[in-house]
Amino acid sequence: MNHWKTIVEPFRIHSVEPVRMTTVDERDAALRTAGNNLFNLHAADVLIDLLTDSGTGAMSRDQWAALQHGDESYAGSPSWFVFLQAVQELFPFRHVIPTHQGRAAEKILFSVIGGPGKVIPNNTHFDTTRANVEATGAQAVDLVIPEGRDPSALHPFKGNMDIGALDAFLAAHAGSVPVVFVTITNNSGGGQPVSLANLHEVRAVCDRHGVPLFLDGCRFAENAWFIKLREPGQADRSIPDIVREIASLADGMTMSAKKDGLANIGGWLAMNDDGLAEACRNLLILTEGFPTYGGLAGRDLEAIAQGLREVVAEDYLRYRIRSTAYLGEALHAAGVPLVRPFGGHAVYLDARALLPHIPPLQYPGQALAVALYREGGIRGCEIGTVMFGLRPDGTETPGPMDLVRLAIPRRTYTQSHMDYVIEVVTYVAARAADLRGYRISQAPPALRHFTARFESL
Repeated sequence: MNHWKTIVEPFRIHSVEPVRMTTVDERDAALRTAGNNLFNLHAADVLIDLLTDSGTGAMSRDQWAALQHGDESYAGSPSWFVFLQAVQELFPFRHVIPTHQGRAAEKILFSVIGGPGKVIPNNTHFDTTRANVEATGAQAVDLVIPEGRDPSALHPFKGNMDIGALDAFLAAHAGSVPVVFVTITNNSGGGQPVSLANLHEVRAVCDRHGVPLFLDGCRFAENAWFIKLREPGQADRSIPDIVREIASLADGMTMSAKKDGLANIGGWLAMNDDGLAEACRNLLILTEGFPTYGGLAGRDLEAIAQGLREVVAEDYLRYRIRSTAYLGEALHAAGVPLVRPFGGHAVYLDARALLPHIPPLQYPGQALAVALYREGGIRGCEIGTVMFGLRPDGTETPGPMDLVRLAIPRRTYTQSHMDYVIEVVTYVAARAADLRGYRISQAPPALRHFTARFESL
């Protein structure tokens, strides 16, 4: 069927939920109440919610059935062993520590290995990763390849780590780097994949400097699919086989199962180091729960286990990546500036290119995101100066890029929903010159994008 152009969802719709149509006047009122922050909106006031793909997907029939197998024993639940087997089938690390979501895994890990004077490189840290590093007093440093900072650069693996920069960084900070991280796919840079070849090179640099390598594996299956599609010599390999090779190159990982676990909640921290695992488990018990449930219900563990079996299916991944590209291709054809090539979980609008009259410190990404909601009830997410412009010392600089992420929940929206998104985005883009910037009227000292309030300039 690969020669047909129509994207066919590899599932039938089993259950539906209503969405509420709103008017521009109603959305204006909602924006005023929310302080022009889309995180503050009531979800019931959103028509198409592309704020995040984290925990917002639809679970399958078999995942809902798996919930009935959930055993809620406090310690040693059978559901824990089902979960453990499913994780280690793809990521055979010695120690797997369940958590209620990915940021809990980050909090535990960086609380143990971080601290003042430590520096942690990544291809690009995402928001909670960076915040959890910096909360310990450590420094988070991004070392993505130059193409990864250029929205228009057509590189097949724009998430790759800059190997020369990493080698020089580890030499310059010997003894201060507790871990090197690689995020797959690279969310902050447009959902861009990392190649197997690059991971092998990162592994070699880490070995040369005696530093462990960890993965932020949230979208591991999508990354593996891009490897299969784009990397020479990988086309005939199965997705689980590629994933296991990725895992073999790392010493551990953090994971939000709300992405490529196809679940609504959950995650894990995994590693091979016995001493590190013991320290992390002790903190887990203090903050999350016993090591065989880690803040999750047994039914959640069962749903994640089933989701891990489904997410590596090629029919699913083919649909997932093509349906995202469908949105990106239509917007590109309409002349809307985007991050290209298109990522796996989202299309990223280049607000800085679309709104050159709004300087970065007046938040062009926020202006575009607000306009998409006002005009069409579409909720996206600013990935730019609001999210990444505030430095730990309280000063502000322009973010590396000013993007608006349209993150597509898994197995949730149909092609007609995406056609509507295309229509709204092109309408707003045609009137981009009319948009104005924003200033922040109220914000917390960290992770301000979640709760800040904005005023139009």
